[in-house]
Amino acid sequence: MLTMSSVSKSFLGARVLDGVSLDLEPGEVHALVGENGAGKSTLMKVLAGEYSPDQGTITLDGIPRSFSHPLQAQAAGIALIHQEFALLPYRSVAENVFLGREPVRWGLVDRRAMERRTAELLAELDETGIDPRAQVSGLSVARQQTVEIVKALAASDVRVLVMDEPTAPLADHEVDLLHALIRRLAARGIGILYITHRLREVFDLSRRITVLKDGRKAASLVTADTTPDDVVRAMVGRELRSYYPPRARPEEIGEPLLTLDDAGNERLTGIGLTLRAGEITGVAGLQGSGRTALVRALFGAAPFTRGRMTVAGRHLLPGTPRQAIRGGIALITEDRKAEGLVPRQSVRDNALLVRRAMPGGGRGDIADLLERVALRSRGLDQEVRYLSGGNQQKVVIAKWLAVHPRVLLFDEPTRGVDVGAKSAIHTLVRELAREGLAVLIVSSELPELIGMSDRVLVMAEGTLAGELPAGAAEEDIMRLATGDTAEGSAA
Repeated sequence: MLTMSSVSKSFLGARVLDGVSLDLEPGEVHALVGENGAGKSTLMKVLAGEYSPDQGTITLDGIPRSFSHPLQAQAAGIALIHQEFALLPYRSVAENVFLGREPVRWGLVDRRAMERRTAELLAELDETGIDPRAQVSGLSVARQQTVEIVKALAASDVRVLVMDEPTAPLADHEVDLLHALIRRLAARGIGILYITHRLREVFDLSRRITVLKDGRKAASLVTADTTPDDVVRAMVGRELRSYYPPRARPEEIGEPLLTLDDAGNERLTGIGLTLRAGEITGVAGLQGSGRTALVRALFGAAPFTRGRMTVAGRHLLPGTPRQAIRGGIALITEDRKAEGLVPRQSVRDNALLVRRAMPGGGRGDIADLLERVALRSRGLDQEVRYLSGGNQQKVVIAKWLAVHPRVLLFDEPTRGVDVGAKSAIHTLVRELAREGLAVLIVSSELPELIGMSDRVLVMAEGTLAGELPAGAAEEDIMRLATGDTAEGSAA
């Protein structure tokens, strides 16, 4: 159905794409993977008419096509859904779906026709739970994603749908809903090009995989005949098992730095735990189990209201974020763009945010600190919004290291981060633990949690359901997370 042949593209003399080719069949989910900067998004923007290629051809249904504007690509049946939604939050679902193409009757917008057609499109996708008259701002992130897809389908007779990191903003259960929707679209014969950093999604959804590295095609793989290690090797040139640095040895684990005893609040009940110097403690659990509530309570953002919390010998309960910072606690939040960074400010300003807010809280050269986290940027004055997801996360980590914390709390430390940056962050976190910090990691990616943790705490319904040793099996974690404590499950 679609062939892209020998596509090249340069910006200001820098070659971003170098002779890349791929093809797509009707009803196929074709995964496009690679590190940040590999050229994935640029290739898709060429396909969608946002960029014109310097060289190469695009063939659709055997006919060579050339797009100089996104509207031309849309008319040909190609739709691109960006990672950042392009929705008007205070307009209705129907108004967003038909934005710029509103049906008109007697010179006025025909709202009834617009809402009726939106309902029909939603019904075609078995998405009858969305009211076309509902305001978009009141929808969940997953349903906003659905509105983006319906908007693309309404624009033209879509043959090719490009999805760029569609699950990055979604919760676990929302990912399953999106995957079900993608399978329904594929069953209708729509070809889907799917960009993601999550290897599990690649193997759950795709039939083929194209790997880009440094603007070139590094591999073209059939998913059923491929392993995650094959994909990682093509992306970064090393084995998957080198993702995770060696765990702490018993003699490397030191004294308790933070203890909780029967602590709770509106979301959490009877929490007791100890975080030790030199140790990485993982926290697993289903969406809504209280994982994020736990780290926010430890940091004082939604504090414990009962129980006992001790940090380096000081009692902090109930606490506030300012007290937590003074006590040596740092929180790297799940949503770095909304809660961790000021995107339009520079790397330097973001790295100094906490230090400037806490006089006397830190010392040392910020440039040396950013070098420590292996930040890749054009300089300290570059605006953070122009960095890759992995480098943005490194700035957030540097921001906290600038005030010399003793306890590091990570909520989804590598969400939206490519494979190479993940490995760098994993190595950095382990180095910090070996320097004597206590680290707690919340992650919905069980391979990451198992690979990084010296022990795993499992949460269910706002309480700790159990603890598992290093290297615990995913099945044992899920038994505790789902409340399956039948005989034969892990203790």
